[in-house]
Amino acid sequence: MPDKRLPFDGTRVLADLNTLRGIGAYKTGVHKPTFSQAHMRSLEWLVQRLSEAELTGAIDGIGNVIGMSAKSGPKLLAGSHLESQNYAGWLDGPLGVVYALEAARVINPDLSTNGAVEVAAWCDEEGHFGSFLGSRSYVGAVTEADIDTARDRSGGKTMREALRDVGLAGRPRTMAERGRHIGYLEAHIEQGRTLESSGLAIGVVTSIVGIWQYRITFSGEQNHAGTTRMDVRKDAGVALARFCVAIDDRFPKLSGPRTVWTTGRITLDPGAPSIIPGQAEMLFQIRDDEPGVIDRLENLLRSLAAEVSAHGPCGVAIERLRTGAPATMDAKFQQTIEAASLAFAGGRSIRMPS
Repeated sequence: MPDKRLPFDGTRVLADLNTLRGIGAYKTGVHKPTFSQAHMRSLEWLVQRLSEAELTGAIDGIGNVIGMSAKSGPKLLAGSHLESQNYAGWLDGPLGVVYALEAARVINPDLSTNGAVEVAAWCDEEGHFGSFLGSRSYVGAVTEADIDTARDRSGGKTMREALRDVGLAGRPRTMAERGRHIGYLEAHIEQGRTLESSGLAIGVVTSIVGIWQYRITFSGEQNHAGTTRMDVRKDAGVALARFCVAIDDRFPKLSGPRTVWTTGRITLDPGAPSIIPGQAEMLFQIRDDEPGVIDRLENLLRSLAAEVSAHGPCGVAIERLRTGAPATMDAKFQQTIEAASLAFAGGRSIRMPS
């Protein structure tokens, strides 16, 4: 492909993003869960735009849209997703789809460029029915049995019911053709402050961090809040709170420069202010791009649990729910994006994990 500045249309990109923002708008963001009316309208909007980029495609049997080119030469796949988390930001997903669409609009009709950009909108990247169902389906990692058992985590509707309700039941699923693409690119709005606070424009992703998730359960003794003295209580809620403080105190000593950890959903049983909770549960997550860092933090987490159980008054049990190994990004793609940043964006980029 010639080393030249192509006529990308920023005004058109912004107009497309605002069109998608208007579909399922909620306050300053959007609400378009997987297979909702707003999600399906967004997918239909994309299908209608594909011809502008000399692409053809339709919504497939799992809700993916893959715009494919008949142009000869190497093909790059790019995109993201068009559904959202419940009550979410409006650029999370659509930014990557619209950037890919604009690149395809400009590159594909240009006979002086060798190859084409193909566009993907993956279904359910936000996990309403499962983990990355659309992209995993594309690479053959989702079985019919997986679809049979998938349920919406918010309303409980089965995926089979959802596919039927939106008219996708029985449609074939698009599968990847080995060797068709030289790679995959996805632009994403930064979900932190590194770029903005540093006055930078582009984050060149070096790796996708590993994510390990746990369920941590605290077992105490349920009792009446009005008659049980403080010195004899076995309050599982207090034990959980102290455990969170201990994590924040001890983890920094063993963490890496970009390690993050988060306490998610906390539940108390029975959850009434007049009853001392006999059980408490928290979901906890560690993220880092170095497996060794996550491993030693898990060991520390289990040591903290053993200390709490040994000293009482509550017991602690840890269940690992999920492990996801870090994924290293292609070095040549990193170099190419960095070179483009130097040529066209004043070098305002930084290499960083995602």
